[in-house]
Order: sequence, then structure tokens, then C-alpha cells
Amino acid sequence: MTMNSAENQVSGQLQYEAEPDWLDKLRKRGLDAVSTLQLPKLEKTNLQRWPLQQLGICRKPEQVRSFDELPESIRKWVYSDNMLVQRNSGPIIKCLSKELQKQGIILTDLETAARQYPELVKPHFMQAVQTEENLLTAQHAAHWSGGAFIYIPEGVHVETPLQTLFFVDESDTLFMPHVLVVAEKRSSVTLVENTMSSLDKSVAVNQAIMEVFVGEGAAVNVVSLHQLERDVIDLTYRRAIVEQDGSVNWLNGEMNWGNSMSDTASILKGEGARSDIKSILVGSGNQTMNITARTVHFGKNSPSDMVIRAVMREQSTAILNGITKIEKGASGANGQQTEKILMLHPEARGDANPILLIDEDDVKAGHAASVGQVNPEQLYYMMSRGISRVEAERLIVYGFLAPVVAEVPLEGVATQMQALVEHKLGQIKELDQASISE
Repeated sequence: MTMNSAENQVSGQLQYEAEPDWLDKLRKRGLDAVSTLQLPKLEKTNLQRWPLQQLGICRKPEQVRSFDELPESIRKWVYSDNMLVQRNSGPIIKCLSKELQKQGIILTDLETAARQYPELVKPHFMQAVQTEENLLTAQHAAHWSGGAFIYIPEGVHVETPLQTLFFVDESDTLFMPHVLVVAEKRSSVTLVENTMSSLDKSVAVNQAIMEVFVGEGAAVNVVSLHQLERDVIDLTYRRAIVEQDGSVNWLNGEMNWGNSMSDTASILKGEGARSDIKSILVGSGNQTMNITARTVHFGKNSPSDMVIRAVMREQSTAILNGITKIEKGASGANGQQTEKILMLHPEARGDANPILLIDEDDVKAGHAASVGQVNPEQLYYMMSRGISRVEAERLIVYGFLAPVVAEVPLEGVATQMQALVEHKLGQIKELDQASISE
């Protein structure tokens, strides 16, 4: 059946309006797999205890004609002139400069791209993340809506960052954006992705997937900032496939207020492929955050690094999983990882799980992990120099997070991330325009 109205209940087999046959078949494949698959099994987290049953209603929003028509709560987070904004289940505005369009760059919603550029979308969509991996990926393949498609032609270097922003503000809404990035040989791009909500205590689920394809000698930088509310569950897969001499750099700010699961992975397929994954998270209340970073080395001489830093308040829990897998034949690979958790409350909980899986002899690999509370000697020393306890804790936290925050490539985004950290730490009550502007 065809979906004609702005609101449609997601249930059973469906076909989205004007979609090509290959995409309709892929949705059906996802629907068929849903009945046979289970939720992913996470380390020390049982997803069956999370309220994930309701997918919601597909709500396509009205388009806006200009940036000024965006809600103020969203407008303050948009810093790029080249951006796509999605509200609930579909885009409301897409902007790409004529200069970038002339270079062959594409920035549009994924549903439009599937119709207009099937030769670019079909070979990549749901290929880094497979439909049948688990129940979540099958549901996503069947019901995703909106999303974004970013294409960078061969040899094109995008000097200005691109931005995608996804937000949900209606209860019982289908919220499954899919971001697909294709960077051809010797190209480069920086993408900033924001995900947020404004639901006033309504329960919702974000089931998001980002797939990144990095061509030979290409470079892709991704900054992903998530700030969903306390009653919104975040389930996010990010995955990149990197060809020879290509590089992918992930910088993730997990600033959600509710339960969160994210899995960020780099598949280093070609020789000389490289990956850098950096994530920070701040927990509060009684939320659980299960954060995984993984790198799989297939190519020879492929370096990777991952750093995860967590600061946990109150009764929050962090489970950090760092996985480095070096396959047979990936000689010369070098995989390093570090996971650290700083607990600011005696009832906060942290678990760091570094894992090395090595099937090749001629490689380097290493890991480090730590879980602990604020060092009382550091506090005493700083307080003895006239610094208040609150300010001393603040300085220690920022020193702890500095190895990640310092890597933010854009000043405006760095200010956004700092404001989010301060908000979650309770150092600022509201995120107003002044706190996130340069």
C-alpha cells in the first residue's frame, strides 16, 4: 500500500510513496526479518528491560522556506549554511550553496536521494550495517524515514563543514533517521550531526544508523552530538568502511539524559586505512549508557586509535566497550585504545571493558582502562590554593575530558560541546543562545 497522508501508523508491510522497487524490496526484507531476530546482546545491559516496543507514527512535517522559520530552540544549534534539518519523520529544510552544487556535492534527504540518485545510493545503503544483524537493524531497514545523503565526488575537498540536525517534538513519532555518506577517491569532508528532542516527558525511541564509505585516499571527519531528553531512548549505530589510504575520524558527544546505546565502528578494509574514534559521555540521574567503539583491521599497515572518557553523576551507570580486532593478513596494523571513567558520586557506576582480538603476529596493539572517583589529594591541593571545591571539581573534570574536547575541529562545535558538558554537569541550568554561541 502507498502512504499518502502526513501521519501513518507503522505496522505490518508498507511501502513509502514513490520509492523505487529495490528500496521497497529492502523494506520488505527488513519486515520479514523482524519476526525471526532478537535484540542485540550487550555487555551488562539487558535491552529487553527498556520500553522499545512502540515504533510510532510516521509524521512528515511541513517544509519551511528559510532558516528564519525554524523554531528558535533548533535555530540556535544551526551554524552551517550547508545543512539539512529533519523534524520528526522528515526534512523541513535543505540548504546547499550553488558553489558546492557546481562541484557535484549532494546534500539531501535519503528518500529523495534514493529516487534521484539510485546509482549512488543502492550500492551503499544498508551495506556497512546489515539488515539481518539483529532486531534493531531489521526494524530500521523496514521503517527508516527521512535521513540524509551526503555525496562528495572524486578529488573534491569540502572546506566548509556540512551539518545535519534531527529533532523530534511530537509524542508517538517514528524517529529513525539514516545518514549515508559516500566520499569518493581523494575527497574530504567534515560532517556535524546533531540529534535532539523536545517532548515534555513523552516516551520515544531514536533508532538511528549512520553509514560512511571512505574511498581510496579520502578523509571523512564526523562530529556526532546527541542530546535527547530523559524519557527518550537512544539506539545508534555508526559504521565506516575505509578503503586504501583513506581515513575516518569520529568525535562523539553522548550527552543524552535517558538510556543510551551506541556502537561506533571502523572497518579498515584497505592497506594504509586509518581510524580515530573519540567519545565523551556525561551521565546523570539513573540513566544507563552502554557505549561501544570498535575497529576491525583487514588492511596492512592500518593504524587505529580510540579514546572514550566518561564522567558519571548521581546514580548513573556507564559501560564502555573498546574492541580492536586485527584479522589474519593485516600485518603492520597498530591498534590502540583507552577507556576511562570518572565517578563524581559514590552511587555512580562504571565498567570499562577493553578487548583485543589478534589473529596476526606482525602487529602492535595496546589498551588501557581505569575507573575511579575524583582524587581527594588533587581536590585538597587545589582548595589549599584558594580554589573552591566546586571550581576544583570543575577543573578536574575538564582536565579529564580535555584529550577529547581538544580534538573538536570547529570552534563553534567545540563551544556547543562545552555547553552540553556544563549543562549535564549541572553547571548551567539552561542552554540559552549565549551559552552555545561563539
